[in-house]
Formats: sequence, structure tokens, C-alpha cells
Amino acid sequence: MDDTIVAMATAMGETSIHILRLSGSISGNIIEKCFEPRNMKRWSLKENFSLNLGIFRDEEKVLDEVLVGRMLSPSSYTGEDVYEINCHGGTYVAQRILQACIRHGAKLAEPGEFSKRAFLNGKMDLVQAEAVIDLISSRTETAANLALNQLSGGLSRRILNLREKILEIFAFIEAGIDFPEDDVETLDRENLRARVNEALVDSNHLLAGSRTGKIIRDGLLTVIVGRPNVGKSSLLNALLREERAIVTDIPGTTRDEIRESVSVGGILLKLVDTAGICESNDLVERLGIERTWNALLKAELILLVVQANLPLTKDELYILNVYAEKVIVVVNKIDLLENEIIVSDYNNAHWIPFSVLQHKGFEELEVQIQSRVYQGDAVLTSDSLLSNVRQISALERCDSALKQASESIESGMPWDILSIDLREALHHVSEITGHDVQESLLEDIFSRFCIGK
Repeated sequence: MDDTIVAMATAMGETSIHILRLSGSISGNIIEKCFEPRNMKRWSLKENFSLNLGIFRDEEKVLDEVLVGRMLSPSSYTGEDVYEINCHGGTYVAQRILQACIRHGAKLAEPGEFSKRAFLNGKMDLVQAEAVIDLISSRTETAANLALNQLSGGLSRRILNLREKILEIFAFIEAGIDFPEDDVETLDRENLRARVNEALVDSNHLLAGSRTGKIIRDGLLTVIVGRPNVGKSSLLNALLREERAIVTDIPGTTRDEIRESVSVGGILLKLVDTAGICESNDLVERLGIERTWNALLKAELILLVVQANLPLTKDELYILNVYAEKVIVVVNKIDLLENEIIVSDYNNAHWIPFSVLQHKGFEELEVQIQSRVYQGDAVLTSDSLLSNVRQISALERCDSALKQASESIESGMPWDILSIDLREALHHVSEITGHDVQESLLEDIFSRFCIGK
């Protein structure tokens, strides 16, 4: 933390502008040595959050005309003095400025080191830091909104509220151990039970939304399956709004998996178009069909495409029986029917009358996908949701420890046993925000950031 770090904040390559970021105790000295402002009087005022035009030099050599942004401690992103150098976007220009900063005392930043310093300096907690990664990598509006909510502290406040409740309970128990002569147990065991159960309600509510949050963040592995020539590839193309898969009247056109991603109703679907399931003597086609069955085992959502004017095959019935809880039946080619389609409720799977050709059924499919993700709870769409696997795992361990504490209270366990359960719950909830976290975990988390963030 004593070093001053520098890195490119924009991706290398030819572009209109590159931004380099400096942070640390001597960042101001480096800028004073290298930057010659056009308006020296304004620069000397040391205004915070200001942009200043001038020449960037390395000794006597002019490198570029730049804009320098000044953000002074403690109001900057890292909590240290931060300067951002906006230069012209040529790779060579940016590299020369980077090397000049290093020659004058800065070191090249590690991946995520700016955000790590922000965390260590109390500018954000670990939930907010991880939200930075999620915001950068978000691929849907819903995922971006979720990350923004977490970055603004919405989720952190809920976690901190739970932590405060557990901390108060733990302090209460420790008082019972340290001052047994005050007969705390006789007076307040019922109150203790109520407090633990209140904390359990909070943790359960957070965990209830974690499945939804994880899907919003990571997407939903969605396998399109059905017999040959039923319209699977046409459905894929229609969802992607491009001719990604070859579509012909010849059965068995798709021999291997085709993988693409698309946002449907704000949910990222990681689509897998598969080979049509049928009996085949063709070795290549049989290998494709084997991959189809393997894909079903991993699928989080299955779009079973059936043909409206044909009876179900034994393979389609098998999929409906074995994977019913994650199947949506897309009854395609309803334009071939003379009479109104009869929608089945076989094995509780939802059936959608569909026509790729006439673009019918897409809105209902979107509604059904959203219903699966939000589990019918509209509140979850705007709530601060857990979405990170590390955070979810830590909260599950916290919840388990709270349940054990509740059971210990019910069975009349002594204070020291309760203290073990509550200490564990406090440790795990503190891991989420970073109040109790090992350096190795921090290194793992921030190593996933890009350099310059």
C-alpha cells in the first residue's frame, strides 16, 4: 500500500482516447514532474475533481497533449491521491506515458489492485468490490441493474443488518458466560430465542432470492431439444434474430451442439441447439444424439420442441417424465393445424402454442421464462439479491450455524455451546462483506479484475 501504482484503465489498441490511472502517495509528485498545464494558475489551486489541459513530458521530451484529472484523498476511488491521464489513443503514445510514470517512481499495478486499495481503505466492502466485476461483465440490463444495486450498497446494508443482529446476540451470550452471577440465562433465554429466530428469518429471506440472483448474474443454461426437423434450429435463429443455424427440410441437419447467448425478458439464456433425437444408423448423427442426452443432464431449462400435428414420441414422453420440473413444451407449427390447438397439461409441464413461421408464442415463452427465474415473486425483480457463489456459500454456512444455535437453545444447551454456534455464524456473515476474511481470499477475488480497475 506504500507504493504508487499505474496502469492503463482502457484496453490497449488503436482508439480515440486512452486513460492511464495513477494512485498513491507520490502520484502528485510524478504528475508535477511530467505534466505542464496550459493554465498554471488554475492548476496551482489544486482543485479536486478537475480536468486540466497540458503537455505530458518525459524529461525534456514531449510525449503528448493530455487532459489530467485530479481526485485527491480521501475522496477518490481508492481513497488515495488519484490522477487520470487522458491521452490520444495510439498504443505507442499510451505506452510511452506509462513508461514515463514508472521511471519516475510508480510501479505497474496488479490486476484489481485499484479496487483492492479501495476495499482496504474502506471505500467499499467486498460485496461492492465484487459487484464492480459483475457490472463490467454484465450482458443484460437486468444483470447490470442488479450489479449497480449491489455497488450502491443495497445488498451490503441487508448483510450488515444481519451481521449486527448476530453480533448483538453473540455479545449477549458472551456476557452470560463472563458474568454468570447476574443470572442472565434465567432472565433472557426466551429473548435470546426470539433474536436468533429473527436473524434466521433475515438469512432465509436473503437465501430465497439467491437462486434468482445467480441466474440473473450468470445466465440460464437452456437446451433446445426435440425430434429432427421439428423447428429447433428455426427457434434458435428466431431468438437470436439471425441465421445462426442452417435450416432445411432435410432431417438431421444439426449434427453437433450450437451454443449462443441471448437476452430474453432480461434473462441471459445460454442456448444449446442439439441434434434431433431419433433412431439412426449414421455414426456422426448417433454421436450428436448422445451429446443431446448429455446436455439434458446439465440443463437448467429445457425447451422441448414438439410438432403440433404429430403425436408425442417415446423420447419426448421420456423427457417430459424425467425432466418435468425444468421443461417448457414449445408446440411448434400450429400454423399446420386446421382446428384450434388443445393445450396439454401432461405432467405439469407448461405447453406453449407456437409458430416460428408466424412469430406466435414468443411473448408467452418470455413470460414463462421470467416466471421460472423469479419463481412467481415479483418483489425479487427489484430486490437486492445475492448472486455471487462465494457470498451464497458463506450465507448458507451462516444460516446453518444459526439453525444449530436455535436448536441448542431449544434443547437447553449451556452458554458456551451457544457461543460456538454464534461465533461461527458471525464469522461466515462477516466473510461476505470482508469484515473477517483471509488475505488469500482477497488475492483470489481481486486477481479476477482487469489491470487498471
